[in-house]
Amino acid sequence: MLHLDVMRHGETELSHTLRGSTDDALTENGWQQMQQTLRNAIETGQSWDVVFSSPLQRCQRFAQSVARQLNLDVHCLAQLQEMHFGDWEGQSTQFLYETVPDQLEKFWLQPTEFSPPNAETLAQFDARVTQAIVQMMAYMQENKLKKALVISHGGIIKLLKCKALKLPMNDLLKMTAELAQLNHFCGTRATDLMYLHIEE
Repeated sequence: MLHLDVMRHGETELSHTLRGSTDDALTENGWQQMQQTLRNAIETGQSWDVVFSSPLQRCQRFAQSVARQLNLDVHCLAQLQEMHFGDWEGQSTQFLYETVPDQLEKFWLQPTEFSPPNAETLAQFDARVTQAIVQMMAYMQENKLKKALVISHGGIIKLLKCKALKLPMNDLLKMTAELAQLNHFCGTRATDLMYLHIEE
């Protein structure tokens, strides 16, 4: 059984927007949020064998810092990036509600059927996240590792929760994934992930 502890990044400079693949940085508060989550986890006896990260700086810089602190290898996977929101990148949900309310509602209620203009589709997002899970698990099995810390994004966590809880993909945007929160998953294959619990 392999364990993937997936932490969402903390507050960023564009936290009030759909930043998706936009490469904004953590705020000082965001960095502290993640450090606090890490401290809490370590104090309760948690440990990891390897660190994986999205290459976006709001994840990667913290992942590199953690790897140095814990003397672990860190691997950045492009497939762990947030969903790309196309023309909605960098826009606030309030602005979208005021300008394209029908499209926003469709995306919220049926993301399998509607994607923002020029955005990654949910099917494409699902496929690449699954590829990331397969890749991480293969690396862990090859190197006889049991537990990984994964620094990633809200959309990734929501997708994994949907899959692990066997919920319809249209429930994706109703899932929770708070900033700097640690979510625990385990399984032997990408297709049989189980969702264990959340840690603040």
